[in-house]
Amino acid sequence: MHKKRFFRILYLLFLIVGLVENTSAQGNLPYVDDKPIHFGFSLGMNAMDFGVTHSASSDSIRVSALAPGFSVGIITDLRLNRYLNLRFTPTLHFGERTLNYKLDSKYSNKPPTVLVQSIPICLPIYLKYSSERYGNARPYLIWGGGMAIDLSAGASAAGDFNKNQIGLKPIDFYTEFGVGCDIYFGFFKLCPELKYSIGFNNVLNKDYSSNDTSDKIYTQMLTGLTSHVLTLAFNFE
Repeated sequence: MHKKRFFRILYLLFLIVGLVENTSAQGNLPYVDDKPIHFGFSLGMNAMDFGVTHSASSDSIRVSALAPGFSVGIITDLRLNRYLNLRFTPTLHFGERTLNYKLDSKYSNKPPTVLVQSIPICLPIYLKYSSERYGNARPYLIWGGGMAIDLSAGASAAGDFNKNQIGLKPIDFYTEFGVGCDIYFGFFKLCPELKYSIGFNNVLNKDYSSNDTSDKIYTQMLTGLTSHVLTLAFNFE
């Protein structure tokens, strides 16, 4: 009788050990990706750029080295199936771009460098395609697009705090694609993500006037600007 009880207890111990080992082999948070919906937040850095179209009278405008900016956002993730997720990640970017001009001698009193500040709120929807999970890592691809509302552009047009010498239109539409990797920790996922967005619209505001009307020359030398943004985000989910 005691022998049977001993073997039953031994069997239960082996069963428990087997279950623990099986769970451990799956890594941290083994069932977190099965949730139908989850939330998170994002912190990151950005580098903003312009696609420049010159006027017929000028071919000497270029964008200087990219300056780092700051990004913060929130994440809503909807599970579609084992590999696909639908994501909505409203994000606020703080950044700037620098345009370098080669001006005629008659504009020698004007600085050849123009700083264009930008504070866009981006409202993208993404499809996230994930690979199989490998231990505590799961690489993925992301693609989508949305609308961007530039708060700085609206302020400059109204003549408020922004003194940009070049005006931007406040609304843009864009597509964005990138890569990332879910890294599973004990209580959360950290997801480094590199994305690149390309704007569809010409965001140059030809009707914009700064406080100094002679700044109009900077706009006259351009026919179009399109927005490009490179973002390195760290998502916490």
